[in-house]
Amino acid sequence: MNILEKIVFIKQKEIYSNKIAHPIKKLENSSLFERKTLSLVKNIKKSHTGIIAEFKCKSPSKGIINNTVSVEKVVKDYESAGVSGVSILTDKHFFSGLNENLEKSRSIVSIPILRKDFIIDEYQIIESKSMGADVILLIAGILSKNQIKNFSKMAKSIDLEVIIEIHNEFEIDKITENLDIVGVNNRNLQTFTVNHNNCLNLFSKIPNNYIKIAESGINDINIILKLRKQGFKGFLIGEYFMKKKDPGKTCKYFIDSLLRKIE
Repeated sequence: MNILEKIVFIKQKEIYSNKIAHPIKKLENSSLFERKTLSLVKNIKKSHTGIIAEFKCKSPSKGIINNTVSVEKVVKDYESAGVSGVSILTDKHFFSGLNENLEKSRSIVSIPILRKDFIIDEYQIIESKSMGADVILLIAGILSKNQIKNFSKMAKSIDLEVIIEIHNEFEIDKITENLDIVGVNNRNLQTFTVNHNNCLNLFSKIPNNYIKIAESGINDINIILKLRKQGFKGFLIGEYFMKKKDPGKTCKYFIDSLLRKIE
């Protein structure tokens, strides 16, 4: 099995256990389930930089990235730096993520939160809303077009925005209605290698009625300037910030430097 197949295999077991421990009825009764969500789309549109900063402690390809910083400090600092939204990894087994990290973040920041996980079941969509997420990610590489259609429809019915993440030309065919953002991942999820030109190669092939964001391997403002010129509006950055001792400070410096170049 490649890394992605392993992740999905473990995820299926996790979901089975979670459905027993936290049934849907219980999730729907959570205090956060009825809250009005915040729009990442609107934030990206009105932002000068479109940065979505991620809290990620570990990855299958890099191992431990940062296990000394607190989610509370990092997300608050990200917000102060002027990001359009924050992304919180909730996959525990491969990324050391926790649902509680998203719940804690929701109580601290007033900007949209993306729940970054491997969604393969409708249960996880309800779960995302119950923990305070505003946006979910659907990975085209692990879902059929029909699943994407059904999952995105369900997400919209409970006021969640949806990002579809694609990595290659074949996955463009999986773009369907009820999606808000198309994310192009520079990282191959089978091998976890990064190709910086992937975003540039796929941009023109994606329908123009979606906001397009670039993901993975973004570690230089010149990369963003190049992608902005192509037409990308948002940029998901995690590892570059998180591998530094003070991710929020690095994020602020990065955004300030970018703004100076844009202006």
